[in-house]
Amino acid sequence: MGLLLCKWWMTVWLTALHPFYASVTEITHNAGKKELEVSCRIFADDLENTLKAQNKTSFDITHPANRKQVEGYIAAYLSQHLAIAADGKNIPLHFIGYKIEEDAVWSFLEAENVPTPKKIQVKNDILYAQHPTQTNMIHVMVNGERKSTKLDNPKAECVVEF
Repeated sequence: MGLLLCKWWMTVWLTALHPFYASVTEITHNAGKKELEVSCRIFADDLENTLKAQNKTSFDITHPANRKQVEGYIAAYLSQHLAIAADGKNIPLHFIGYKIEEDAVWSFLEAENVPTPKKIQVKNDILYAQHPTQTNMIHVMVNGERKSTKLDNPKAECVVEF
């Protein structure tokens, strides 16, 4: 029992020394609306620190004094670090907004007039410049079929076929 407890404490201690850096991007094709619905979950403190450095400003992402300005920062950042193509065609993503949930920022994007794809290509290097150990999980759902992959920094691209 003592050895098990010791291993558990060692894991907790190492986790505290080496934080886990991850994001989750969910891409869902809505066949009825012919839309791609995209959501990105990023730890709030990591995203806030990145946006502050990039924009050389200070703000609180969870309680912003100017929400529209923060939305602009997030939209610009995601447009630089997340790209999706369907069947070889680049898909322009439109930022809808964001919400705070516990310690994360959920950002929402969409693309219109997207027929049901057979292949989705994703480029996602969110927070790669800030965290060498960043992992970005990608979940893609088309016609009710879900496929997932993970991108470990520096790998930033994947292809999901249906």
